[in-house]
Amino acid sequence: MAGVSAPDADPVIRVLIVDDDALVRAGLTMILSGAADVEVVGAAADGSAVPAAVAGHRPDVVLMDIRMPRVDGLAATEALRARPDAPEVIVLTTFDADEYVLRALRAGASGFLLKDTAPVDILHAVRRVAHGDAMLSPAVTRRLIAHVAAPAAAPRTAARRRLDGLSERERDVALALGEGKSNAEISAELFMSVATVKAHVSRLLTKLELNNRVQVALLVHDAGLA
Repeated sequence: MAGVSAPDADPVIRVLIVDDDALVRAGLTMILSGAADVEVVGAAADGSAVPAAVAGHRPDVVLMDIRMPRVDGLAATEALRARPDAPEVIVLTTFDADEYVLRALRAGASGFLLKDTAPVDILHAVRRVAHGDAMLSPAVTRRLIAHVAAPAAAPRTAARRRLDGLSERERDVALALGEGKSNAEISAELFMSVATVKAHVSRLLTKLELNNRVQVALLVHDAGLA
């Protein structure tokens, strides 16, 4: 696929595809296999097959269908992200305001893609989450939260209390994550190196007891600060 391959120096990103539709699996495999820096290492048709597939193929990123007939993508994502050294998860959905997507993001998914996403954007998403960034825009986050329900006063207060325990610089980084900014964008905005941004993000995850930057962004939204 012309125009979508990354520099040869980039490490190969190992991807596992989980979807109950064989045509979707085939289409995603064809899209991803066209990039020199991405390798589809396996596929599964149901969430129940995810643990064995992850153990056998050791993917960096899992593309996970949200709605499957036996074990759905929500349950599979929750179980997968609870494991040590879990791969990143991008959930796949037909609806951009799917309440299951928000639950998957809270469980630790790094973002989501609509199944009709353009091939170049699917590749961009896989590369982005593999390198530690989120694939989720602020507008989408707000729409998802509003679709399910706005945070009540008590959860909002609890979220703000958790953020109050951060240093001023950590709070600045957290608010930038809530705006959907990448490490490079945060670096430019806050006048710090990308390495320093990554260090702040790591400390945020430890202090807040969260496992990725999307969960930080959701906490900021729950607090009503983004």
